[in-house]
Amino acid sequence: MELSVVMPCLNEAETVETCVRKAVGFLEEHGIDGEVIVADNGSTDGSQALAEAAGARVVPVVLKGYGNALMGGIRAAKGTYVIMGDADDSYDFTALMPFVEKLREGADLVMGNRFEGGIEPGAMPPLHRYLGNPVLSFVGRLFFGSKIGDFHCGLRGFRRDTALALGLQSSGMEFASELVVKMTLADAKITEVPTTLKKDGRSRPPHLNTWRDGWRHLRFLLLYSPRWLFLIPGLVLMTVGLVSGVALAVKPIEIRGVVFDVDTLVGASAAVVIGFQGVVFSLLTKAYGVAEGFLPADRRANWLLNSWSFEKGLIVGGVLAVAGLAGVGVSVVHWHGAQFGELNARETLRMVVPSATALMMSCQMILGTAFLSILGIRRSSHPGTEDGAHETLTVADAVRKQDREPAPEPVPVED
Repeated sequence: MELSVVMPCLNEAETVETCVRKAVGFLEEHGIDGEVIVADNGSTDGSQALAEAAGARVVPVVLKGYGNALMGGIRAAKGTYVIMGDADDSYDFTALMPFVEKLREGADLVMGNRFEGGIEPGAMPPLHRYLGNPVLSFVGRLFFGSKIGDFHCGLRGFRRDTALALGLQSSGMEFASELVVKMTLADAKITEVPTTLKKDGRSRPPHLNTWRDGWRHLRFLLLYSPRWLFLIPGLVLMTVGLVSGVALAVKPIEIRGVVFDVDTLVGASAAVVIGFQGVVFSLLTKAYGVAEGFLPADRRANWLLNSWSFEKGLIVGGVLAVAGLAGVGVSVVHWHGAQFGELNARETLRMVVPSATALMMSCQMILGTAFLSILGIRRSSHPGTEDGAHETLTVADAVRKQDREPAPEPVPVED
């Protein structure tokens, strides 16, 4: 079978029949060997019977959520290709040929672009059209190097085997972002086609919640990019803290009548420590994510993780500790010179704050490196054992192998 059209459904009695009839008519008109699947997420309004009467195969999906419903439909699909679209009659299921053509040409993911195809009046709230979708699409392009103009179009087509190889996990609306992000990071072939969005045919409000689901999309994009969540902010804080801290450790700085002194030096020290912690967290997150399979491998991160070692961390941490203790020693000598009496806080803090910063970074370096080394430990099995017989296959490998191997058999969806 060439094509499966999958529609997630939750109480869509007003529109699901129309959508199914359009999709069935499309397959018949173009002579495509295909099917229409309605992945029902627990409808109580009779949507299931209406979908079946219109020619769909209804797949019950027990786990709630947009992403769960779609994955249930994708797993149950029999087609080489899958085109997914909402069952609210906002997309035209009679106009799927551009998606099919791109898929036949070898695309792994074909995204609809509503901003190029046209958005009818009232079809998308202004907040979504002019702020939510453009901002989230921009963030996706910035974080992951994607060229997709409409990250959240609900009408899209893809190779079923490639999608299953991605290990998609999102249960809610952020599934739309996860699919694009993981396809992009897997170096899959992605393209776009103009798609028209019209006002849906429902009399009730949509399932989409502007702020909740918008945050879930943004949260996914942030958590799936340790570089932007931890590394870049950490490097910025460290740079600002180091530059200002080194200057203030020598003497106060006056800029247009404003004097920056030891109080600012303490703030600079905090920026260095927090920034360094952000850098360490980015490496820890990357190492753990790659090991567990929910973050893709990264060449530069892999090089750093493979070239760094517990011993090197101990050496660097030890050097920082020696520098910090040396500073503490100098401050004690200075205190001794004052016969352990009252000191000038400005002079003392210029010695104590950099020393304390070096000691804190020493501890972070040693502890962080130790944890990285623990994450780097891999279980090994003797040849011939059950664990040793497993093949490790990355998503990128799966994408490269898709043309050489048949698609896996559909996984039954538990009723």
